[in-house]
Amino acid sequence: MDDEPSLVRAVAGYLEHDGFVVTTAPDGEQALAAARSDPPDVIVLDLMLPGIDGLEVCRQLRTFTDAYVIMLTARSEEIDTLIGLSVGADDYMTKPFSPRELTARIRGLLRRPRMTEHTSGDSQVRTIGDLSLDPQSRQVQVGQTPVELTRTEFDLLEALTERPKLAYTRSQLIERVWGPDWAGEEHLVDIHIAHIRAKLGDDPATERYVRTVRGVGYRMGPG
Repeated sequence: MDDEPSLVRAVAGYLEHDGFVVTTAPDGEQALAAARSDPPDVIVLDLMLPGIDGLEVCRQLRTFTDAYVIMLTARSEEIDTLIGLSVGADDYMTKPFSPRELTARIRGLLRRPRMTEHTSGDSQVRTIGDLSLDPQSRQVQVGQTPVELTRTEFDLLEALTERPKLAYTRSQLIERVWGPDWAGEEHLVDIHIAHIRAKLGDDPATERYVRTVRGVGYRMGPG
């Protein structure tokens, strides 16, 4: 989903040559229509689409599909990354980029194991204070209030709650959630953790649920 015809042709051709079935769209409205009529597995979405921009497209996509979303941006400012991931994108790339790298990112997302494969049959609801996570229904609540998480956010939180108080490094979380062959920046973990905390109402000063372990990474639980 991009409004640069030459880029769309080049990337689509590269992906098709690599065995993917590709549908393209030049603007936000056509992008949404295409995703509804032919549900995709992965969506490559430009931030600066004409008409409905990429952020709004991503918001609307998340109302009817849980396809993985890779956000493309021509600007490298961190705010673009933060905003893009906050509306439900799973990964991001800054233009210009290599089609080979994009293909590797797409394959990495498609290889991502669902976290239930790691739980060894653990179907019990996990509780951290008034936070509860149900691995089977993939539902999260704080008290009696449901919390809507993206697929990536849920997978990260499930990884952390599987062994509360165990500190995970960013690379360990990358391997668990994105898979061992994923190629990208570990900073992506920090961005998703920030969004998880915001959705849980977790005050960074007190860290009731997700705690930062200085020099290591993250763990669950107080104290």
